[in-house]
Amino acid sequence: MMRSKWIEFNEKKIFFQDFSNMLYHSELVKKELEEVQVVVKAEPAQSVLVLSDFRNTQVGSDLIPLLDAASRSTSGHVARTAVLGVTGGKRILADLLTRITGQPLQYFDDEQAAKEWLTQK
Repeated sequence: MMRSKWIEFNEKKIFFQDFSNMLYHSELVKKELEEVQVVVKAEPAQSVLVLSDFRNTQVGSDLIPLLDAASRSTSGHVARTAVLGVTGGKRILADLLTRITGQPLQYFDDEQAAKEWLTQK
């Protein structure tokens, strides 16, 4: 069952991609990733505000190619992406992913700040 869901903030829709608390369970991340792509691709071009939550989830080298492919396949539908829980070593991987995909990501430690950034014009 998909954990990710649409939420509302500042009268705007945000697609909250919930990859949190999956620790080292990359299979759970892969399954969620497949499901969120279907949702995002069903939306109009450049319309989706995405908040991806990776708090308490380890992103290993096995997931990088999948995250890269998912980012490429949905990039035409995404207007902005904010990411939670990417710090330290994970941040280095994320910066690499940003360079590979060309999809700009903004990193936050605070969920409220991420939502504010997503919904500002």
